[in-house]
Amino acid sequence: MAHHVLTLQCPDRPGIVAALATGIGRAGGNILDSAQFSDPGTGLFCVRTEFESPIEDPEEALALVGPELAAYSPDLTLRPKDRRRRALLMVSKIDHCLVDLLYRWDRGELPVDIPVVVSNHDALRGIVEYYGIPFEHVPVTPETKPAAEARLFELVDEHEVDVVVLARYMQVLSDDACRRLEGRAINIHHSFLPGFKGARPYHQAHERGVKLIGATAHYVTADLDEGPIIEQDVVRVSHTRSAEEMVRLGRDVEELVLSRAVAAHAEDRVFLCGSRTVVFSQ
Repeated sequence: MAHHVLTLQCPDRPGIVAALATGIGRAGGNILDSAQFSDPGTGLFCVRTEFESPIEDPEEALALVGPELAAYSPDLTLRPKDRRRRALLMVSKIDHCLVDLLYRWDRGELPVDIPVVVSNHDALRGIVEYYGIPFEHVPVTPETKPAAEARLFELVDEHEVDVVVLARYMQVLSDDACRRLEGRAINIHHSFLPGFKGARPYHQAHERGVKLIGATAHYVTADLDEGPIIEQDVVRVSHTRSAEEMVRLGRDVEELVLSRAVAAHAEDRVFLCGSRTVVFSQ
């Protein structure tokens, strides 16, 4: 039996779940897991369903499931569960998020394939190549940025990339690149209460006596660090922590939040609903 993952998003109205179940039944399917949510803000209905079926070809299975749902004009996807999403990682010189993702991938804990890592510096080539993954050095200056982004999209197409992960990539993507990657580029950044922008944010936080250190993973948009949020977490700190200890704790929470966000996206658990997300838990 083939194990499929189906996602559906459409305007909410009665009968969607019944039509979905009928379509899966037409494919000889047995539902193994299902989650659904009707978003009141946008009026969108989101469903993620895993089912097994004697039909292995996903296009054939979708051809049987889809007609029952056609009246709802859904955004519908179906993939074999063992067909992993392909993630292109981008990094600069700060290595902790990259190393964490590569370690989790190598251990089989991150459900993606990583065909290539792209960096605007050559400093982390050895770490990437240690894991047997191609490393692409694409320098970026104001003059070469259009050419660098053109090369990025060549690699996205060449490697059939599903998601681009900015693992502390310290370059701002152009508005055009953000639009082309809408809903399939994930960024990570610190998120303090209150927030601190600019250089040395952890040292700013230390000077203000913050009690929470956090991180946010979100989809990339043209509005810097303001895209739809996928995952967040915090750790508590006290006045006894030095700025250097805050930096270390910040790295830990950034790694955890980014890996969770990448896993959720790779498993088709994230749905965009306007400026926010619906994220089904594992």
